[in-house]
Amino acid sequence: MTTTEADQVTPEAVGPVETAETAETTETTGHEHTVHGYHKQKNEHLKRLRRIEGQIRGLQRMVDEDVYCIDILTQVSASTKALQSFALQLLEEHLRHCVAAAATKGGDDVDAKVEEATKAIARMMRT
Repeated sequence: MTTTEADQVTPEAVGPVETAETAETTETTGHEHTVHGYHKQKNEHLKRLRRIEGQIRGLQRMVDEDVYCIDILTQVSASTKALQSFALQLLEEHLRHCVAAAATKGGDDVDAKVEEATKAIARMMRT
């Protein structure tokens, strides 16, 4: 291949490159990188998570400033509720998008998606 030909090769022409990181993600989760149910609200989700991150930083600041325990616990409760609310919204989007798509497609995939969602709900209930 000449230098000119090498310059013309684009990532799109080569196709997706699997790195150790992406291979590990696919192996451990069993999911390929596709458009997920939260995709349409991604910016809103990121904004919400940044707000929660600010709450957590506020907790660190409160501890650093020796704020009264109950006041810190009140903020912990608010942060926990914010994360739980985010998780529920994400779960709803997963059910509407991923599980519904699997149900439409049919086959064993729908059972796997329902089981996956059930396990996620069980993890959320333990917290």
